[in-house]
Amino acid sequence: MRAMILEAPRQPLRLAELPVPKPNPEQVLIRVHACAVCRTDLHIVDGELTHPKLPLIPGHQIVGTIEAVGESVDKFNIGQRVGVPWLGYTCGDRCRYCLSGRENLCDYAEFTGYNLDGGYAEYTVADYRFCFPLDPSFPDLQAAPLLCGGLIGYRAYRMTDDAEKLGFYGFGSAAHMLIQLARYQGRQVFAFTRSGDVEGQEFARKLGATWAGDSDKLPPEPLDAAIIFAPTGKLVPAALRAVAKGGVVVCAGIHMSDIPSFPYDILWEERVLRSVANLTRQDGQEFLTLAPKVPIRTEVNPFPLTQANEALNALRSGKITGTAVLVVD
Repeated sequence: MRAMILEAPRQPLRLAELPVPKPNPEQVLIRVHACAVCRTDLHIVDGELTHPKLPLIPGHQIVGTIEAVGESVDKFNIGQRVGVPWLGYTCGDRCRYCLSGRENLCDYAEFTGYNLDGGYAEYTVADYRFCFPLDPSFPDLQAAPLLCGGLIGYRAYRMTDDAEKLGFYGFGSAAHMLIQLARYQGRQVFAFTRSGDVEGQEFARKLGATWAGDSDKLPPEPLDAAIIFAPTGKLVPAALRAVAKGGVVVCAGIHMSDIPSFPYDILWEERVLRSVANLTRQDGQEFLTLAPKVPIRTEVNPFPLTQANEALNALRSGKITGTAVLVVD
């Protein structure tokens, strides 16, 4: 099979011919149709996440069909279409996090496209317990972004409780899906982009943003909550200044540049600053049930598998509107 391989951080991916992997008893073999490109992939390739398996096949927003099943698989059938997310394995009952329903924090967790080979390839294997059936209303390319930008974005979104006025800092893959859910639920979204990104701001307005502007500006009215999707630490004080008393600021990324010091008075009055880590399978089930009801429409930029480096470069330079997706099959 063809696969794009990361051999060392800060090096381009290399196209390679590899044997098709064989599933263990609890895995399924998946023929990959599409794999969305995530900013986390960029953090791994750029060496900002420091403990990947090497060599590594990146990619954790995988859509494909099952071609073989391990002997312990009792949930899926050959020919069924499934999605594979970032969370690829947890211990289930060995750590206190799994025992308390917080599998996203599992001490022994393994992640697709990081500790486990992912979907920048024609085939992959995945633990069947961490795969999701996909609604047929979503074509392959449109389904792929749901599996990380959608799922992790949804977990961050839930942390804002019933906030009526929401700020989204960074309007990329996750934000362009979550604004659709927010509008469906009757909330207002205020979109913040990098300074001067007129195209991104117009895209946000097109999707229903109440206001869109530069991330170094205050919104026209105080926010109830804000989600920071961009991996930029200086946005934390900006978001704290934008939220009203009792407001929540959620950092949704797995990596962020250093947060500058800020005065206590922008945190005071019971403002909350918190992070979101990974996802649970319950997050996935909830979001993938909601997505066709909205319905969420994903804006995709397709690239052939062999142009994975070009897709990563486009994401790095801010030239992607919506989500880049590798077309594998």
